[in-house]
Amino acid sequence: MATVFDYRAVSSVPEAISLLVQYGDDAKVLAGGQSLVPLLNLGLAQPAILIDINGVEGLSGVERRDGELVVGALTRHALAEHSMVLHEAAPLLAEAYPLIGDRQVRARGTIGGSMAHADPVAELPTVAVCMGASLRVEGKNGARDVSATDFFVTYLTSSLGADELVTEVRFPVTAPGTGVSFQELVRRKGDFAIVAAAATVELDAGGACRNAQLALAGVAGTPLRCEAVNDVLRGNVPSPALLREAAELACEGIEPESDVLASAGYRRAMAVVYVRRALEAATERAAGT
Repeated sequence: MATVFDYRAVSSVPEAISLLVQYGDDAKVLAGGQSLVPLLNLGLAQPAILIDINGVEGLSGVERRDGELVVGALTRHALAEHSMVLHEAAPLLAEAYPLIGDRQVRARGTIGGSMAHADPVAELPTVAVCMGASLRVEGKNGARDVSATDFFVTYLTSSLGADELVTEVRFPVTAPGTGVSFQELVRRKGDFAIVAAAATVELDAGGACRNAQLALAGVAGTPLRCEAVNDVLRGNVPSPALLREAAELACEGIEPESDVLASAGYRRAMAVVYVRRALEAATERAAGT
């Protein structure tokens, strides 16, 4: 049986928030629709109202502002993928964008929608956690900024309130001399990742690691930020043995679940492999710069 719901196209953030306050958990926000529409078709989402924010001006665009890369929530993946500003300020983000779905998905999908959907293996949430990004969220009580690590709670669940809307995502600008890498294990290009790893490695003039960040996806209900990697690498010249040690420590204690794509044991084993590959590639690129 088809789901029956109301539909409202809004022209401003306050108008969208007003409807979210009125309908609460019975409302769904339509941006790109690449995650929501399939859920509607399958009957897994049954909202009382669909709030279309595509007509809201000022929510799309990529710019550098106050030392950060700011991406509006309605920015289509395809626009961001080809943004020179984004490539220069956040090369890890630029590397992840072409891996999202296919061209049709990237033509309609939005960064705000990807964040709000909170898929634990999605590319953009993984990069956001790795880079220490923050999200600007607006609701009836005004605006607030929340870190990516605090925003994602568990599978398809975020800390976004029923009356709140993501309006922009802010990424720290990547420092010169930093190498980046996004590695993911997929059955086919564009599929959901079985495991994925996002890494940044910054080297000093002597080749020693100044800073390293890593996020691991596919082994928990959210992407995991692995601080142990920086603890191992910082101050040392990364060697193959040291990178292997960092990869093993990053995956220590993870407890992935089995599903139709892979067993827990396979995910655990592949997590170590893909973390190591990401760290090796990021280190090699940092040395090359």
